[in-house]
Amino acid sequence: LLREPGGAVGVISVWFLSLYSSSAMPAERGWPLPLGGSGVSALFVCLASDVVSLCFLSPASDYGMKLPILRSNPEDQILYQTERYNEETFGYEVPIKEEGDYVLVLKFAEVYFAQSQQKVFDVRLNGHVVVKDLDIFDRVGHSTAHDEIIPMSIRKGKLSVQGEVSTFTGKLYIEFVKGYYDNPKVCALYIMAGTVDDVPKLQPHPGLEKKEEEEEEEEYDEGSNLKRQTNKNRVQSGPRTPNPYASDNSSLMFPILVAFGVFIPTLFCLCRL
Repeated sequence: LLREPGGAVGVISVWFLSLYSSSAMPAERGWPLPLGGSGVSALFVCLASDVVSLCFLSPASDYGMKLPILRSNPEDQILYQTERYNEETFGYEVPIKEEGDYVLVLKFAEVYFAQSQQKVFDVRLNGHVVVKDLDIFDRVGHSTAHDEIIPMSIRKGKLSVQGEVSTFTGKLYIEFVKGYYDNPKVCALYIMAGTVDDVPKLQPHPGLEKKEEEEEEEEYDEGSNLKRQTNKNRVQSGPRTPNPYASDNSSLMFPILVAFGVFIPTLFCLCRL
């Protein structure tokens, strides 16, 4: 995640300021360090020599340190076991001075609540809602790693993200928006130059894959039922064409005419007798 040799932008480095030291400490293996933990008081994000502190300080929590995090590599457990949260909307600002394609990666894990609809919040990027109604437990369950990957493009003073465009003034503002259910939070984050294909993926989760397959089957069944219902209730274009044989009574009159034809001669014969 450090600047590549020759000055090319790789991934924006993530630095931390320790409570026990006045110097910033970079990640040794080039991976984002957690935002939480008692040994961290502030987060610094730097691009080249520019360092900007977070715009809102937020409380830290290491409640998840006693839990193993599913889908996460052993060396990345600390990223999801610690977090920062706030009782109000909070966020960070990151300077970006070079145009190009970038990806924002937000890391989450629900380590406290054991059911959905307990913690729900939005994430905004420069005013754009890039994650709506995030319910971590509902997405992946308890103590399970979850990444939100948000691609963006910065060109000619414009930020393009998820089909929306806004004026870009050199800084990304990442906000975790307070909702109706508990407090917003984030475990770790980083911004890298590149595309979604360049982002390391989490380990597969059998339970999550099964859930996705069931959802796809339900969507297929709903689509089939909708198609059958549509065919059943299909409305013809224009008035119904009348049946040309509906008013034809010839089939009913024929037996009557035959009977009448037989009755007249019979009556004439009886009269002559």
